[in-house]
Amino acid sequence: MPTNLKTPTFDTIDIKIIKILSDNARTSASSIATEIGMSPPSVSERIKRLTETGIIRKFTIELNPELIGYPFSAIVRIKPLPGKIHILQQRLIGLDNCIQCDKVTGEDCFIAKLVLQSIPELDDVLESIVELAQTSTAIIKKSPVHNRLPALY
Repeated sequence: MPTNLKTPTFDTIDIKIIKILSDNARTSASSIATEIGMSPPSVSERIKRLTETGIIRKFTIELNPELIGYPFSAIVRIKPLPGKIHILQQRLIGLDNCIQCDKVTGEDCFIAKLVLQSIPELDDVLESIVELAQTSTAIIKKSPVHNRLPALY
């Protein structure tokens, strides 16, 4: 969200709605209304407002990579070679294995999360960016914290 805009506000009812939707984005307004003691139209209106103000960016699903053929995951710290940052960014955007990439401060300009069908596949992915950057890779053994909501007050 652009920094020149006023930060949207939300209340405790909105927080309840957000938490329910974060567990299952397909929960109906009727089910949410029953759970929190409101009318379905009121819940629908709140969801619409939360979406229009950008508090809720999208409704989505979360896949289990292992069950769809990606038993390995890796975090790659990526330091672009001089003058290659824009080309590298476009290459990362185009990598099907890259499921998340953050542009960060510090020596490494990018932190990428990859899903992989095999360890040798990691070599192929890294080879595709070797002329653009230096990398440092860590294989993910376990993820004790998955994507979750920040504290909502």
